[in-house]
Amino acid sequence: MLKKLLFLLVLCSTTLYGQDYFFQKFHPFNKEIPSPEEFLGYGIGERHTRHDLIVAYMEKLAEVSDRASIYQYGKTHEGRKLVILTISTPENLTNLNSLKQKHLAFTDPSLNATNYSDVPVFINLAYNVHGNEPSSSEAALLTAYTLVASNSPEIIKYIKNAVIFVDPTINPDGRDRHTQWANMYQGNPLVADPQDSEHNEGWPRGRTNHYWFDLNRDWLLAINPESRGKLTWYHEWYPNVVTDFHEMGSQSTYFFEPMKVNGSLNPIMPKENYEDLNNLFGDYYAKALDSIGSFYFTKEVFDGTYPGYGSSYPDLQGGLGLLFEQASSRGHKQTTAFGEITFPFTIRNQYTSGITTIKAAVENKEFLYKYQQEFFKSALTNATSSKIKGYEFGDNYDANRVKAFIDKLLLHKIDVYKSGNSFVVPTKQPQYRMVQTMFETYNKYRDSVYYDASAWSVANFYNMKYKTVSSLKMGEKIESTNNLVTVAPVQKSEYAYILDWDDYNTPAALYQLQSKGLVLSSAFKPLTVQINGASKTFNYGSLLVPVSLQKKSPEEIYKLLSDVQNKYKIPVFGLNTGYNVKGVDLGSRYVQPITKPKAAMLIGEGVSSYEAGEVWHLLDIRMDIPITKIPMRNFNRANFDKYNALVMVSGRYSLTQNQQKKISDWVKKGNTLVTIGSATKWAIDKKLVKEALTKEEKDSTIVAVRKPYVEAEENIGKESVGGIILKAHIDNTHPLAFGYHDKTVPLYKNNEVWLAPSKNEYATVIKYTDNPHVDGFITNKNMDKFLKPSASLIVSPIGRGRVILFADNPNFRGSWYGTNRLFLNALFLGDKIRVPN
Repeated sequence: MLKKLLFLLVLCSTTLYGQDYFFQKFHPFNKEIPSPEEFLGYGIGERHTRHDLIVAYMEKLAEVSDRASIYQYGKTHEGRKLVILTISTPENLTNLNSLKQKHLAFTDPSLNATNYSDVPVFINLAYNVHGNEPSSSEAALLTAYTLVASNSPEIIKYIKNAVIFVDPTINPDGRDRHTQWANMYQGNPLVADPQDSEHNEGWPRGRTNHYWFDLNRDWLLAINPESRGKLTWYHEWYPNVVTDFHEMGSQSTYFFEPMKVNGSLNPIMPKENYEDLNNLFGDYYAKALDSIGSFYFTKEVFDGTYPGYGSSYPDLQGGLGLLFEQASSRGHKQTTAFGEITFPFTIRNQYTSGITTIKAAVENKEFLYKYQQEFFKSALTNATSSKIKGYEFGDNYDANRVKAFIDKLLLHKIDVYKSGNSFVVPTKQPQYRMVQTMFETYNKYRDSVYYDASAWSVANFYNMKYKTVSSLKMGEKIESTNNLVTVAPVQKSEYAYILDWDDYNTPAALYQLQSKGLVLSSAFKPLTVQINGASKTFNYGSLLVPVSLQKKSPEEIYKLLSDVQNKYKIPVFGLNTGYNVKGVDLGSRYVQPITKPKAAMLIGEGVSSYEAGEVWHLLDIRMDIPITKIPMRNFNRANFDKYNALVMVSGRYSLTQNQQKKISDWVKKGNTLVTIGSATKWAIDKKLVKEALTKEEKDSTIVAVRKPYVEAEENIGKESVGGIILKAHIDNTHPLAFGYHDKTVPLYKNNEVWLAPSKNEYATVIKYTDNPHVDGFITNKNMDKFLKPSASLIVSPIGRGRVILFADNPNFRGSWYGTNRLFLNALFLGDKIRVPN
């Protein structure tokens, strides 16, 4: 018994010392406040902490301390809470609404507040946007405890002069996926071998959220509930400083800002942000990390050019976004070239940087407030000096796509007005820089290597027709999209109905009607019909519902059509005759019944989880269409005959000849294979189709010019296509292009898949224009030798079936509303494509 007691005492003292590894300098702590170790039953760094326990601890702090309150700003796809713990002095929290109004006065250009030193600085410590970069959420627990429980003069000073918002886990779904993996494979004793399963997480890994989206690219695009909830919160508070904690490869050290030079020639954020503020805070981090013996680097990588990161979006809101990258232990302990890196070590660096951020912000709050104030004032000044006074946009054929774009503008607090049949966004508004982000395009750059995208003009994502205006005609201000789309109720018919295929939501309505047993047909030529005595023309692909040919009664059919119209807000019209004013009649051979899609997609090791998630999300969330996700490990026993469409997104496919034959034989039966990006290259390389890639003709007489070795990484890097927007010709008579009216369409390219136009004169659906550049960086070599001669979308026949080859991803980041239709057409209309062999 004595031996057991001695053992427990040793264990307790060891554990206490272990936790003091993080925050020894901040004693004394309030003993009434439970530490993370006391609450969890283990020391921080000994295990990976589940998100529900993280939330429970934050709720406990709010319960037992008058320094903290908790707020839930949303839920994830899987139903996990998204919370923020607000920490300050009891007095500040009691007067938080008043302090908030004083703080927001600095974001209002019409006010001239000067009480910079009287208002606490507002700081958002945000953690774990990538779920398998877990050290920061553990640091969030330590930071919250320190701020709530420490009675050291330093901490008291911080909470008196700051309101600190701790967002402990931005991506709970991904974090828990990784947490389960790391804890499941944790050894005792710990295994540091990098080849151990603990350090090699399985597909799709925990970086992403439920639908496998990278949430650190979603601040601008705001596709997911995690981002939308956080943006709504953000625009309520406008914090002065926002942290963005990450992890990187184990063989590195630690990164903090300043970043690499911004890639834009004239960044829309003020230079004081990326020059003065970053350097100012960088000095603080260097001293803090020096004091604990940690090594680090700055400026080499991680540019903040793209405005959709957690470390760059705040820069466009008058705040300072700060990126941190910690070399990851990828588990609890791992051997590296520098020795062993441990989970507690990674947590301590993140914890130190979080506390240091508060210190720097508090000691420079007057500077931060003056900067924030000037940021919003300069927005109006810059807008006034510009010749462009606004942007007018709209689409006469697709109200729901317009609605989705306006929803994005409103989420970012951009003012939008109705202007006749169009909409207008004035440039003179506090969110002028976000207006620039949405509409402006660029063709000059000061750097050629980007950490991510070099193009993001969001209007092009939506294929939104827009133009600059030098004078404004503004009508009603749009406050909400709730009633933005109105459609005339469908009139009951005993003969037939027609649905406009141009609307973004019509594919979802089609699937629902098919699922209810209706048979719909697609018009492969335009037609003009009489509706209420007036002529109305319908585009390629319009859907027809012949009443007498259905197995349901006219009343049941009318009810189904009324229901889908109410749900999806799409145009539906009743017809009384099959004889049309112009174009094909309803009984034409150009009106063909549509087969209900039964889609499957290959997923698993080697497959891009990003692109797979984008397909899954599009069909799940927007189209209400199920898709079967077949793991690569189940390929051999999968019965493909259950499906009429198979999707292969980008990836590294290592299929055997027998497996390739299984796909080929299935397509030949009359089915549709859809390939995207590198899967298209795979299909060509494996001779699944008789198509080719655009290749550079090599000149053997050219001798390589010697270059300095130190420049190799940059020179090679700029040849990759990180993300550009291009203009392409589209054959809108082709079934894959049904729903498009214009002869050109903007596309997004972020790969080096150069698809040669088909030798079949009817098979190339989309080809880049002679002058394709819209936005983003691409080298002259890639532009002239590869891009301009290439196609973006072709169809290649195999037996009675076909392969639809996308060079570019039509569903990129869930945001390309303008090209989603191409992919949906492939699923619904692929089997109707007749391309001669």
